Amino acid sequence: MLRMFKTNRFLKFLFPKYTWELPNSEKKIYLTFDDGPIPEVTEWVLELLKKENIKATFFCIGENIQKHSEVFKQIISDDHTIGNHTFNHLNGWETSLKEYLNNTEKFKKELLKYGAKKTLLFRPPYGKIKNKQAKELRKRGYKIIMWDVLSYDYDNCLSAENCLQNTLKNISTGSIIVFHDSIKAQRNLKQVLPKLIQQLKENEFVFDKLN
Repeated sequence: MLRMFKTNRFLKFLFPKYTWELPNSEKKIYLTFDDGPIPEVTEWVLELLKKENIKATFFCIGENIQKHSEVFKQIISDDHTIGNHTFNHLNGWETSLKEYLNNTEKFKKELLKYGAKKTLLFRPPYGKIKNKQAKELRKRGYKIIMWDVLSYDYDNCLSAENCLQNTLKNISTGSIIVFHDSIKAQRNLKQVLPKLIQQLKENEFVFDKLN
């Protein structure tokens, strides 16, 4: 199976209004976590980030916020950034414009129940979004956040070591990196993330959250 750890330059060229990376002169990189909050997995990530003094960005699913509100409150308390990942993890390619927008707004209403700041960061589940959906979201002030490096931590056919090495070799200054705080990803996530953070710190990368 072909895995594209580094997002193709041509894809970035085709969709310049999406945010794929954030070039800078300070060696800043951006850890992002999709699909939470999930008890134990998200809690483990939060504990590691606190230990390493790192702020990150969590693209949460509204339904999971509703189910696991205490874990979500901990993300807020730890001062990480929250992003919208729809309420039900919708595949934009298979969803009507109206349903997609309504689901995104449903996420926003759920978010505000817990005292979180309004977020205008949006990541389409699976990276699949129609042009009309993206255009309408941008009209509403959202910024479409994609990624420069995908870890494939959720792929259980991929060993933790291969996941680590392939992710590391593709990271550069400004990279937006995707991990998943999910049950499916936790085996690789728990083995890879601590080592990845240490090696990136040794190479003088600086971690920051999206705004």
